[in-house]
Amino acid sequence: MAQMDLKKYQPYIIIGVIVLFALLTLWTRGIPSEGLVTAEGVNLLGNDPWYSLRQVEQTVANYPGYAWFDTMTFYPSGDVIYWGPLFVQIIATLCVLTGAATRPEIMLVASWVPPLMAAAMVPVTYLLARKIADWKTGLIAAGLIAVIGSNYAYRSLFGFVDHHIAETLFSTIFVLAYVTALLAARDRPLSPKNFETLKIPAVTAALAGIAYLLGLFNMPTMILFALIVAVFTLVQFLLDFFQDRSSDYLVLINAVVFGVAIIGMAAFGFPHPGLDLSRYTVGHVIVYAVLIAGTLALYGLSVFLKGRPKYYYPAALALIAAAAVAVLFVALPDIYNLLISSLISFFGERPVTTTVQEARAWSFSAAWMTFHWGLVLAAGGAAALLWKNLERVNPAHVFVLIWSAIILASTAAHVRYEYYLAANIALLSAVFAGAVINATWKDVARLLGRGSASKASPAPEAAEKQETPAKKGKKGGKAPDTRKAKTPKRDQPDYLKIGALAAVVAVTLLFAGTSLMGNIALGTNAKYSGMDSQWMEALEWMGENTPDPGVDYYAIYDRESFTYPEGSYGVMSWWDYGHWITFVAKRIPNNNPFQHGVAGPNGSARYFVSTSEEAANRILDNIGTRYVVTDIQLDTSKFHAPATWADPDVGQERFQPYYLLPESAGSTNYQAVPFNNQEYYLTMVSRLHNFDGSMTDPTEASVIYAEYLEPARANTSLPVITRTQQMNATAGAAAVEAYNRNAPAGSGATLLNMYYQYRGDSVLQPLERVPALHHYRLVHETPRNVYGNVGEDGPDLKTVKVFEYVPGATINGEGIIEVPIVTNTGREFTYRQESVNGTFVVPYATSGWSGEVKATGPYRIAGTGQTFDVTEEDILQGRTIN
Repeated sequence: MAQMDLKKYQPYIIIGVIVLFALLTLWTRGIPSEGLVTAEGVNLLGNDPWYSLRQVEQTVANYPGYAWFDTMTFYPSGDVIYWGPLFVQIIATLCVLTGAATRPEIMLVASWVPPLMAAAMVPVTYLLARKIADWKTGLIAAGLIAVIGSNYAYRSLFGFVDHHIAETLFSTIFVLAYVTALLAARDRPLSPKNFETLKIPAVTAALAGIAYLLGLFNMPTMILFALIVAVFTLVQFLLDFFQDRSSDYLVLINAVVFGVAIIGMAAFGFPHPGLDLSRYTVGHVIVYAVLIAGTLALYGLSVFLKGRPKYYYPAALALIAAAAVAVLFVALPDIYNLLISSLISFFGERPVTTTVQEARAWSFSAAWMTFHWGLVLAAGGAAALLWKNLERVNPAHVFVLIWSAIILASTAAHVRYEYYLAANIALLSAVFAGAVINATWKDVARLLGRGSASKASPAPEAAEKQETPAKKGKKGGKAPDTRKAKTPKRDQPDYLKIGALAAVVAVTLLFAGTSLMGNIALGTNAKYSGMDSQWMEALEWMGENTPDPGVDYYAIYDRESFTYPEGSYGVMSWWDYGHWITFVAKRIPNNNPFQHGVAGPNGSARYFVSTSEEAANRILDNIGTRYVVTDIQLDTSKFHAPATWADPDVGQERFQPYYLLPESAGSTNYQAVPFNNQEYYLTMVSRLHNFDGSMTDPTEASVIYAEYLEPARANTSLPVITRTQQMNATAGAAAVEAYNRNAPAGSGATLLNMYYQYRGDSVLQPLERVPALHHYRLVHETPRNVYGNVGEDGPDLKTVKVFEYVPGATINGEGIIEVPIVTNTGREFTYRQESVNGTFVVPYATSGWSGEVKATGPYRIAGTGQTFDVTEEDILQGRTIN
């Protein structure tokens, strides 16, 4: 009776457990809200979420309009938006419905959408696992997706307002709908003459098509799932042919799914020209039409070859595929190039992608750190599905395996796809755990003494009477039996199976518990990990103290008719900070986190690592830059990024070369160690951020005199340092010259300085004189000293600095000119410049300037009594001072 009651309430129990898992998800994702929410809004995580909020604000102001072209980024051309409106429209609609109109209100509403989508993944994953296996597997999968961590968890945290979690949600909904369609059509006799046989499969397939469109309208990378369907279709046709099964259900499903996709895409429109599949182009329609046609071709070939030797079908497919590739290559090169370039760009890697964290390849150590025991469980789940399909193939299982394999390959190519893979890990882990539970449940019941065997088998006493012959006593009577009753062998539990269950349960709980603890730590650490306060201060200052560029922040402009107004300008910084500049300062960056404006002759990479002011100035002139923003990270830990983007073949080696050093005195083992050379100190980012654009000579601090063997001489991949000595730069330069004058073949000497990780203030210690910049003046710096509280005599380098690019005034004279400067933080320094061809070009005004960074006296040529007053108008007009 108790069991009947439990069965009766089972649906409600399942719903209750799913709700609890969803609430657990919402709680862990919401932890950062305790620290990120302020009176000014939400201090969003990362970079891209700030642009999502910019889009939401724009959409709310023009509801339900969506901008496919943005004038507030990538100056002077503006940027094309290549992802879809769905995620932004969902947030904008919620803002409209809740009455959120101010920036803090909009940010708060938007910040809860990713956690809510993560919570929605719980029932979706349950339903998918239930379709694949049973309700027990569904509950396990729901529990695992609630706690699974790393990229998936991070990208669904409160404050990470980006479309990534929406990609996972809508793609998983598509998989659920497609699997449902497969199961609805499997083993169902389909007849075009009988609509009743087609109705349910067609309706479920249409729903899968709608789910595909939802994913597509969120992000064009949904095309990956068309590839998954294509690979599955090919594999399933082969399996059906070898098992003498009809594949007509695949024709129906694919025709309906991608027919809906074609209709939806046509109704949506094509905001982007060309055939690029990473954007919303007609290329999508072509691919979907080819997929439908390919399915029909596979079906026709299977019908034609029915009854013939099995190897005919794969052989014919190989020949047709080769012919199709040849035809595309010769007759339709655009489509051929479209397909090949899309595959290469998606699964390939370039040197510059190593500078983008989410675009890097996945390593095993990173995989284990993310999913740890989930990888073992998922492998078991994949094996379980394969085992179940050995005798009779289940198309839904085949689809899940192919989906998982392609997503795994995508993640291996680019670590960002971890957030897709989370659904596969949770599902396959649950499949394995569920399979083990189902295989061992009877043994557990027997162990607990309440299995069906105990009911079906005779009681111990009855068994004894049936199986034990009576013993007679001396007088012929029955002797008393003192033996214990035996349980029939078939009713005894298999302890090996029970041990296997215990192990799987333990590993599953370990995976879930470790992941949950990781998510709690992730959320806790994210409480105060939004935009750095120094950047916020600098950009708020920029928004209030620099000229308005004359572009309406909220307006939606047409790309074809828009032109930037006179007086507009760009802000040069590294691409990481572009969205911050747009959202906080409402100014227009020259580059952005879409990596637009980074590479090429006018890119930010070339600018920041340029060692020629003239070359750097040409870049700013070409792209209309007025302000340059630097920070300590670009100067140190991120320096490798612009160096690599500027020259992928050489990278940072030109500025921060690696040498081999013995691991210890007398050791024959070497380690590669980076150093700063003089080229680093001559880069624009170093001259601006470290030296404020002023001429800087080496100090008395020691530098490294190093003698080395060239790689060819040492038979190594890098130069090998054979001797080092600490000395000041002047003595070191003399020692280098003396050694190299008579250096043995394959050896040399050079001056180096410690890498910033080994000596923090080494960035302030050039090896030779660094000339002044003539056209850059510091206009603002943030208060924090990166070296902490080091006293008045310690180094003082601020976190973020803002420079204005100006024409500068010309002063005739010879020697070194100086002017004392005090910054907005009270830091004092002397701007110094050496004359070139009898002239100085100076960037600071000594009068008429109302900015925060001021000259506290006139220009003075050192060693003479000559002084000069330079007005702000002289600086901006580029005048010559007599």
